Amino acid sequence: MASILQMSVPDFQQSYWRDRLAFDKATLDTATYWHGVAQRQLSADEVARLQEIDSASWAHPDPVMPAWAGQVRAAGFRTGLLSNMPAPVRDHIIQCPWLPEFDHVTFSCDLRSTKPSREIYQHSLAGLGVSATDALLLDDRPENIQAAQALGIHTILFTTPAAAALDLDRRFAIHVPLIATVKTTG
Repeated sequence: MASILQMSVPDFQQSYWRDRLAFDKATLDTATYWHGVAQRQLSADEVARLQEIDSASWAHPDPVMPAWAGQVRAAGFRTGLLSNMPAPVRDHIIQCPWLPEFDHVTFSCDLRSTKPSREIYQHSLAGLGVSATDALLLDDRPENIQAAQALGIHTILFTTPAAAALDLDRRFAIHVPLIATVKTTG
């Protein structure tokens, strides 16, 4: 994307993240967001191409996480997906065959609120039908973890699938082992 916009990678990254939460919250539409990233007007084709690349870039989960999330749900736990995500990325992700079934999903673009705001956590809790003290959030951003903890939600700062599974087992006695799939050739 930096190359398409003829920007250095550091300049692109700074520009990409500057207004990302506003895009995730749907207070910026797709064209306005990408014009801001580019710091110039783009053609409709350029905006479409950048958004296509951006959406696809978010569609590569850790290989074991979708199946593991499905196992958690199959073990009898209500599961939810709570994500800061703009509408075009949401539309791409929900079509991915690897996305497991959840009992409730909350996308920031639908609620017009992003983590770490209270509102988005409360919406997710209500959708799952659980209290904060009966919920557990896995997230990779410390500010999101802190906001959830302030509401009484149990948390795990996600670093790797193996560390998350270990924390679930050690801290909460939730025994859902990771399943690693091995591809063989021949």
